Amino acid sequence: MKQLTHVDKKGNARMVDVSDKASTLREAVAQGTVLMKKETFRLIQINNIEKGDVLGVARIAGIMAAKKTAAIIPMCHPLNITSVQVDCRPKTKTHCIVIEARVKIAGQTGVEMEALTAVAAAALTIYDMCKAVDREMTITDIMLMKKSGGKSGTFKR
Repeated sequence: MKQLTHVDKKGNARMVDVSDKASTLREAVAQGTVLMKKETFRLIQINNIEKGDVLGVARIAGIMAAKKTAAIIPMCHPLNITSVQVDCRPKTKTHCIVIEARVKIAGQTGVEMEALTAVAAAALTIYDMCKAVDREMTITDIMLMKKSGGKSGTFKR
């Protein structure tokens, strides 16, 4: 089994030292889903939620969250992210919004946590903006879909 890199020899949590790692192009894609009632979905589609443009605000929240990941995930490095894209795709048949975040960097460590954080924040924003009409929404299946770059190479779900 691979040794965890976020703990020292005594088992204490620590931030990984990436000083000697080569700077490479790295990318991560994460995805998640917000399930909701048919009426909530319809209100989002016609932009009739009282708090405003749900999907537009969710995209901005995701971008902001990716940039602030190191402030909320203790062992993440503050990164100079070069690109964040957050897409919210409505799925009519299932009355859900699928969120996808793609984060890029030229750096010494990956951006998986930034992509996952972007999806989580976008999903929470959708919930927050629509909770007045649907408290039964479910945020589900937040996962890493792909990552590339770095020593460990490419991962694809």
